[in-house]
Amino acid sequence: MYQFFVEPNQINLSDKKVMILGSDVNHMKNVLRMKPGEEISVSNGQDGREYRCGILELGEEAIVCELRFIKEDNVELPSRIYLFQGLPKADKMELIIQKAVELGVYQVIPVAAKRCVVKLDEKKASSKIARWQGIAEAAAKQSKRGVIPQVSGVMGFSQAVKMASDMDVRLIPYELAEGMKKTKEMINLLKPGQDIAVFIGPEGGFEESEVQLAMENGIEPITLGKRILRTETAGMTVLSWMMYALEGLEETECSGE
Repeated sequence: MYQFFVEPNQINLSDKKVMILGSDVNHMKNVLRMKPGEEISVSNGQDGREYRCGILELGEEAIVCELRFIKEDNVELPSRIYLFQGLPKADKMELIIQKAVELGVYQVIPVAAKRCVVKLDEKKASSKIARWQGIAEAAAKQSKRGVIPQVSGVMGFSQAVKMASDMDVRLIPYELAEGMKKTKEMINLLKPGQDIAVFIGPEGGFEESEVQLAMENGIEPITLGKRILRTETAGMTVLSWMMYALEGLEETECSGE
């Protein structure tokens, strides 16, 4: 079943109508060749609900759908994970955003760390962020997310540390951190409802002064194992562990154990 994102005002609960607008109209009509009566899934990208609809009319500028029922099962992680990603080279950021969204990240914050090779001026940054946001939306559709994770503007490392200051859990993988025992303990301490910050360095990692600044501000260094991971692998590793831990907690609570 195909999923589409709409603005909240395109869902009218009183008359049970949902309007599909914009580029999705052409995609549904001329690419997917959808017909009246077909069922689709719609999300407003905010409340995590799935609105199950049937197509009524396929117009030139809008597609009118009938709201059949609302699925309350939330596919989102029970905690909000913020990925502070050091800007990588080439198109690696696109892969990182795509996979992070699939794994349940809440927001991706590109960070201009000292060892970043990529330097974005204001003009390039705005177009890049727009493209990255489009990748996040496409990944949210593919993975049946209930929300569209936001890709923020690029910020410096100290600014990123400040943004994370009020979050409940703050972690920074670092090759000189203690052994895996501490990492396991930190992951096992995660709880639903928390805001979690994960800092991932660019190629070459964070400079020692950046790690020191992070630690001075309460960000815990952890290890990802005995091997050095690429920047596009490191974040996915942490997010996978967190998804496993948090969704495992949900299942335990539901079973009453």
